[in-house]
Amino acid sequence: MKKFELVFIPGPGMGHLASTVEMANVIVARDHRLSVTVLTINPSSDPKIAQQIQSFSASFAAKSIRFIALPEPPLPEETKNGFRLKQVLQSYKPHVREAVTNLTNTPESPPLVGFVIDMFCTAMIDVAKEFEVPCYVFYTSSASFLALSFHLQQLYHQNDSSNHAVEHLKDSNDELAVPGFVNSIPGKVIPSVFFESEIAAWFHDNARRFRSEVKGILINTFAEMEPHVMNGSSQIPPLYSVGPVLHLRDTSADGSNKVHDAADTLKWLDDQPPSSVVFLCFGSMGSFDQDQVEEIARALEQSGVRFLWSLRRPPPKGKLEAPSDYADIKDVLPEGFLDRTADVGRVIGWAPQVEILAHPATGGFVSHCGWNSTLESVWHGVPMATWPMYAEQQFNAYELVVELGLAVEITVDFRKEFRGERSRIVSAEEIESGIRRLMEDNNEIKEKVKAKSEESRKSVLEGGSSFVSLGHFIDDVIANSLGGRD
Repeated sequence: MKKFELVFIPGPGMGHLASTVEMANVIVARDHRLSVTVLTINPSSDPKIAQQIQSFSASFAAKSIRFIALPEPPLPEETKNGFRLKQVLQSYKPHVREAVTNLTNTPESPPLVGFVIDMFCTAMIDVAKEFEVPCYVFYTSSASFLALSFHLQQLYHQNDSSNHAVEHLKDSNDELAVPGFVNSIPGKVIPSVFFESEIAAWFHDNARRFRSEVKGILINTFAEMEPHVMNGSSQIPPLYSVGPVLHLRDTSADGSNKVHDAADTLKWLDDQPPSSVVFLCFGSMGSFDQDQVEEIARALEQSGVRFLWSLRRPPPKGKLEAPSDYADIKDVLPEGFLDRTADVGRVIGWAPQVEILAHPATGGFVSHCGWNSTLESVWHGVPMATWPMYAEQQFNAYELVVELGLAVEITVDFRKEFRGERSRIVSAEEIESGIRRLMEDNNEIKEKVKAKSEESRKSVLEGGSSFVSLGHFIDDVIANSLGGRD
């Protein structure tokens, strides 16, 4: 059987890496003619990424997926202050070029039929052109966020590469009508990157290149999740809804003492009644200062609801680092809180999120609304309460609460950026109210999420919407080898 090669280039960051690798796994499992080489960007500033890449390499060793870690280029001088990501990704182009040359320079090498790049890695479109193969994008955010990005890019270039058309929306209740959306979008949930001129210009240029220079966009969603966007799309370029693409076993604890901690947490859940526990977890970069921690603690105690709370220590002020576990979690909690809530709650550090969401005792999820976490929660039928932090999470929260009716609102416009600046303190009363609404028995949202969970699982089965869409993508890729490429 003749083989064909795809090159995958995930973006930096655990969420982008994990879902991209799982996408590659889904593709090679679906069609054995395809093999994948994953070229990984491994910044030395985040050693956990290197550990995760090693774990992936081991787990996929017997499959048609291999990993090549790209060497880290020296940081360009002009990036040492200000926005770095664009220049950093540009600096990897020579390493990608060399790696792909080595892949294709032997007679026994399978024909290269395309690049599949992360939504941030548009610089690699240029390298795909050099090898005369088409480039596809794997979009790790929602179809709705892609639609918003396309609309903002259109406004930007209609205004001579100026942000004047949207500047007034920043942090406001003024609304923007976006094609395909049932409701207008309030400015306060539009990601802050669109109001920072240098970063916004890069985002808009990426969206422009998506429209004109890629052969298709694979989106980690399913048609039934976002019908308002998928059904109304112009399909230029072709959009493939191929999700939910989920890594349903958390490997980040492998080979560490977290394995014991995870087992202990799951054993505690085993002793709780079905659907009785609210799980609070805010992603790999989510953390709070002590005054906000105290508000959360007060809300949980006052609610009387059973809870499992993943509480992480913020990085030092101004440091772009992931949160870590507290040496002693009592140091940050109100005095006596753990004793007073010992019968109903548990506070942990790192959490095995996938396993907790899958547990029958988990009845609700207070979430930062990262798109991977959102899809995991829907897959397991766990309703959410929204508490966004950074990136496009405010927009995701709004979509879940207002556009889709799949979540309860604690807040949709809270912001805590990577360097620690936050928009406000969310009060214990707001948090308690959201948790009570999330966990009440006659919750209409629970029924909606249960139905959406069933749709998500059907979508990836034979004949399902994502199964069919992925088949169309694979057909297009194979056609590239037969002279059908553009």
